[in-house]
Amino acid sequence: MTETQKQPRKKVAPKARPDASADGQTKKPDASADGQKDERDDQQLREAVLAAALPHAAFDGFTDSLLQKAGAEAGVAKADLKRLFEDGPISLIEFYSSWADAEMEKRLGDLKAMKIRERIGLAVKTRLAILKPHKEAARRAAAMLSLPMHAALGAKLMYRTVDAMWRAAGDTSTDFNFYTKRGILAGVYGSTAMRWFNDTSADEKPTEEFLAARIDNVMQFEKFKAKAKDALANFPVFADWGKPKK
Repeated sequence: MTETQKQPRKKVAPKARPDASADGQTKKPDASADGQKDERDDQQLREAVLAAALPHAAFDGFTDSLLQKAGAEAGVAKADLKRLFEDGPISLIEFYSSWADAEMEKRLGDLKAMKIRERIGLAVKTRLAILKPHKEAARRAAAMLSLPMHAALGAKLMYRTVDAMWRAAGDTSTDFNFYTKRGILAGVYGSTAMRWFNDTSADEKPTEEFLAARIDNVMQFEKFKAKAKDALANFPVFADWGKPKK
């Protein structure tokens, strides 16, 4: 009796996955919503989100929903949005401040031909001019940074701004003046910005006059400090006062 020979089973080819390529490798999902690969770098993505957010921030404030809306309008994937703004809306505000600082330095250019008070005045006015198209959004960002939970970040961002102003003005100090200049300018810029937020005039003359008065105060202080330094230099115990620290 002859045994029936078993026929070998045919191997069934595995079904192709919808996200698999011809070589069997899994495709990565496209970054953009329209299926096109997003070629923008992180800086460009952040700028796109910021540009989309500012018109809404004037009414909605800086919130999680605002960030999501701006990300969608800018065509930024949710995963990228989370990576680019790790701390949510407050990260967006931090980028807003850094972007304004960089734009200010770019616009100021070479100020060597100007007097120091003119350089500082122009730096302050230039940064406010950058914020002006979205003044209410800038006011809301400043208000959020004034909250106790964000006070440390607010101080850090203020330091970055005034440091950028002094560097644009050509400051090369390395001694105690380095810190006093930035501390004084923080007061000038901070108070002027608050005055500007509440200035509803068409020409913003009240803000310009306020800024001019604050700069006058600073220059008077600098003159007093210079006279005090000269006077104290006659006393041996104060001979090294104000010299750069090693």
